[in-house]
Amino acid sequence: MKARNKKTQKPAVHIVQKELLQPYNPVTINLIGAGGTGGQVLTALARMSHALIALGHAGLFVRVFDPDTVDPANLGRQLFTTAEIGLHKSVALINRINRFFGTNWKAETRRYDKHMLADRDFASAVITISCVDTVEARYDIAEVLKYLSKNHSGRNHVQYWMDFGNSRTSGQVILSTIAHIRQPASELYNPVECLPLVTDEFRELLCSSEQGDNTPSCSLAEALTKQDLFINSALANVGASLLWQLLREGILFNRGFFLNLKDFRTQPVKVA
Repeated sequence: MKARNKKTQKPAVHIVQKELLQPYNPVTINLIGAGGTGGQVLTALARMSHALIALGHAGLFVRVFDPDTVDPANLGRQLFTTAEIGLHKSVALINRINRFFGTNWKAETRRYDKHMLADRDFASAVITISCVDTVEARYDIAEVLKYLSKNHSGRNHVQYWMDFGNSRTSGQVILSTIAHIRQPASELYNPVECLPLVTDEFRELLCSSEQGDNTPSCSLAEALTKQDLFINSALANVGASLLWQLLREGILFNRGFFLNLKDFRTQPVKVA
């Protein structure tokens, strides 16, 4: 029998800084997009914050950015009622969350783009979550976050970006670091301080998955020809589980996943 000369390779992980696991103040999150996925993610964040507080954590503080208003085609697939038609999506969702959970989260009825840089402290959040449906919007967000990383060092200094994207029956969630996150030394693992930006690593995927027809649907039936009824909620729940792991366990072996709802398959994206 031949002797094994090769050393066992240590698994790659990303370790979260203590400030997120035991913060003195709620962890700030900017949620960009309040549509099919964003509305589901917001509800998950509210449940997560409630649970974190019960476990002795400071919880979350969330701002939701979306300039769109509710129209009849949104009912059923997105989390809106007939009474909310004509209201801004962000306002309708945040009002409901605040009443139900007793939070003081904020709604913003504007796009999150380079104009946000007029107030860097307002534009900054420790975690940014994007639930947008165009490649252009993602690149706008990436440019803002990279600028803030280099030019804003306040309490809410940007650290992580979680992007949700989907086509009709498939999608992906990718977690990126905006700047290098200092990692502790480890004998068991290979800590990775930089998780690549989704706009850099998956440029071709983003371009190919963008829907060609972005015109508003006139009915729920038409909307369902573009996106399956449950793709948004499926992505939101698995993506929220990744964020929960980040905030509770403080160590990540996976930094995202690809989901195929038609075949009921989920493929993790490993930290490397």
